[in-house]
Amino acid sequence: MLISSLATAEQYYALHPLLRTLFKYVRTHDLLPMPAGRITLQGDELYINVNDAVCVADGERPFEAHRQYLDVHIPLSGAETRRWKPVSKLGEPYQAYDAAADCALWTATDDSLRLTIEPGMFCIDFPDDAHAPALGDGETLRKLIAKVRI
Repeated sequence: MLISSLATAEQYYALHPLLRTLFKYVRTHDLLPMPAGRITLQGDELYINVNDAVCVADGERPFEAHRQYLDVHIPLSGAETRRWKPVSKLGEPYQAYDAAADCALWTATDDSLRLTIEPGMFCIDFPDDAHAPALGDGETLRKLIAKVRI
């Protein structure tokens, strides 16, 4: 997992060639008023889901992890509380990896890192980064979830 500021995103361009395209787009477009849905930047290689996530209580959202894409979370309307734990420390998923959905799910666990990212920040989840995003008390959070094919 990598957490940083959008203002310094260029220092991470070397991690994946499409991160430059992603962060340039995010910096040059006002995405807060955009309708929810998909923004295709480069076919299935790079796209953004504009999402209105309903936050759920800590412990109610399962951990998820992906193998085919980096997950780049960018909160827009407020801070996002989330949990993180390495996939290698979670044991067997309750929902096995589904290649079509690019997702496996694990039961929430309290012995994970709890953190908050705020507007102006981003978080990149790699394949070993199990994450439970959008934790809270029922509020709706406008956020971007970019998918960058590995």
